[in-house]
Amino acid sequence: MPAYILSIDQGTTSTRAIIFDAQGRAISMAQRQLKQIYPADGWVEHKPEEIWQACIEVCRQALKTAVLQASDIATMGITNQRETTLIWHRKTGRPLHNAIVWQDRRTASRCEALKAAGGEALIQAKTGLLLDPYFSATKIAWILDNTEGARAQAERGELAFGTIDSFLLWHLTAGKSHKTDATNASRTCLFNIHSQQWDDELLALFNVPHSLLPTVEDCAADFGHSEASLFASPIPIGAMAGDQQAALVGQACTRPGMIKSTYGTGCFMMLNTGTKALKSKQRLLSTVAYRLKGKTCYALEGSIFMAGAAVQWLRDGLGIIDSAAATEALARQADPEHKVYLVPAFTGLGAPYWDPDARGALFGLRRDTRGKEIVAATLQAVAYQSKDLIDAMQRDADIKVKSLRVDGGMVANNYLMDFTCDLLNIDIQRSALNETTALGVAYLAGLQAGIYDSLDALAAHWHCEHEFKPDMSASRREQLYSGWIDAVSRTRSQSLSSDK
Repeated sequence: MPAYILSIDQGTTSTRAIIFDAQGRAISMAQRQLKQIYPADGWVEHKPEEIWQACIEVCRQALKTAVLQASDIATMGITNQRETTLIWHRKTGRPLHNAIVWQDRRTASRCEALKAAGGEALIQAKTGLLLDPYFSATKIAWILDNTEGARAQAERGELAFGTIDSFLLWHLTAGKSHKTDATNASRTCLFNIHSQQWDDELLALFNVPHSLLPTVEDCAADFGHSEASLFASPIPIGAMAGDQQAALVGQACTRPGMIKSTYGTGCFMMLNTGTKALKSKQRLLSTVAYRLKGKTCYALEGSIFMAGAAVQWLRDGLGIIDSAAATEALARQADPEHKVYLVPAFTGLGAPYWDPDARGALFGLRRDTRGKEIVAATLQAVAYQSKDLIDAMQRDADIKVKSLRVDGGMVANNYLMDFTCDLLNIDIQRSALNETTALGVAYLAGLQAGIYDSLDALAAHWHCEHEFKPDMSASRREQLYSGWIDAVSRTRSQSLSSDK
């Protein structure tokens, strides 16, 4: 029988299921959009029940489309939006609160207080992360502190915490398996990436009870089986990984010095640093790339909060475009002499600035500025932020990056890829298969199931669909980027002055 692998890819804006064959070819896919909830400025939530129901629906639809039964699936993997936080009752599985999304900034004041008390150095040393609302720890504490009786229930061991991977696993196994993997654990601010253990000192700092926490496994491990009633027969669950780490594997960036960038709702750039967990001096993150057979591979990561989300704002907020696909043609029609800059800090700025109070701003508007120029500025903002990240990575790792592998929904936009390539002044390689996140966790599950022998063997499956070459003068590049730096500086100055 063919060795089929089912990947669940639960993202920020949608939930997908993709079935791959042993050669890494997508056989079928099903997708459901996910509603975004904004209860207050800077707050972002999802309905857990909607995520769970969509998960089951897309898995069933993918099986139906492929004309396969659950018994035809050798193994299943789960990849997910990271840091998004849930707490639920162990007996019922009922969540205490909506999922608090990774973009959410409601705990900014708590982070500032911990930073003022000198907590950030300890956190960076143990977790490779910075003190920011982005990560799960302060989200956990917020739910416990803002749900009546929650802390007492947690102390009695009645509650469970998880990121989306753990939440889905819990329900897939009918509560039998409360686990996560090392990549997702490494994004909580509670996990020591050097000892590979939940850290008691960090748990005390954030006031999070140990009883909430899942067991941490390798990325490829025995996570249990789905309940037979869900898909007519049980499916082994052989892998879990955060979405960006899964994409790193899917892009076959399994050797030190290889780098990928995923352009989705946000943009996430990750550099494989091998067995070394580098301490960033550029305010990047040192994180777990993957852990297999107890051996940890590390990465440097930079996170942009608003990439595709800024294009969604053009469509849903301003009504400038009808679809994301329209942005390429409009951007090419824009007047290049219009020096319009969009700083899309709608929920703050990520790396390397880490400014949760910054808010979005448009600069350089003229009387004759049109929607085309604003569209171009939105796409260019993604490229500028990519340059922020890659420059910081090169300084931290003391290397010169020669090529960048890219994936995600936005990379189909040739204008964006051309401009990014010119601005970074390096070759950009667009993967032949864009679903590298789902593919990466499929590869990991395949390793657990014995379908693949090693990560190195997977490199042969990777193919470049198109390679972009830089074609911009150094003076033009410097001029454009200096305008971006000025725009960011003005945006951050406004956020600082508004706090006074």
